[in-house]
Formats: sequence, structure tokens, C-alpha cells
Amino acid sequence: MKLSLDSLQEMGAFAPVDLTEETVTWRQDGEDVSATVFIKPLSYITAVSEMVASRENTDALAARIAASICDESGDPVFSVGDITGEADPERGPLNHSLTMALLEAIGRANGLGKSKSRSGTKKKSGTSS
Repeated sequence: MKLSLDSLQEMGAFAPVDLTEETVTWRQDGEDVSATVFIKPLSYITAVSEMVASRENTDALAARIAASICDESGDPVFSVGDITGEADPERGPLNHSLTMALLEAIGRANGLGKSKSRSGTKKKSGTSS
């Protein structure tokens, strides 16, 4: 195969433009809270935002969340400062539970963490009988 825009398109090497709708659930004041979020697929844009964050000595993880979580129109919900607490020190950073729920949703939407065996089938966890 020769590398070309056409061959890359055929392989699906470009990030889809569709948003993924996910429900996130996190613990807040002893109760489970849920909300619907929309997630942009990880792409070149995400990589650039993470590199810029690293270069500017800001938080790359916050950059990933800020680049990925959006409203249903595709507009960002958070800035990096909203996530780290720098945008409003009185409000502070996102809590741990919500942060982890957002990262898990980003992972699900992008198929991260799915492992495949050499034959291309999913690995089963645990033991089989």
C-alpha cells in the first residue's frame, strides 16, 4: 500500500466528525450524579492541544478533557483552567470523581483500553472453563 489521502481515507485513518454521546456518573457529596456529555474523537487537534499544554507547562490531561468534552454543537464545555481550577480559584478544580468519569467516557468513546489478540478478537478477562 502506498500512503495517500485516498488510502488513508479507505483505512479510516481520519478522526470521524460525529460526536459520541456518553452518560457520565460520579460521586458528589455522597450521592451518585449523572450527566450527558458529548465527546469529540481524539485526533490531531487533541495531540496539538496536549503538546501546547506540555510546552506551556500546563496540564496535558486537562487539555485532553478540554479538547474532548463538548456540547451537542461541538463547542468546548471546559477550558483547561476550568478543569485545573485556575479559571476561578474560588470554584477550584474539578473533583476527582468527575475527572475520572470524564476520562473513562473519553476512553470508551475512542475505544481506548480495548485489547485484541493477534487474531483480532477481543481478549476475555478471567479464566474459562
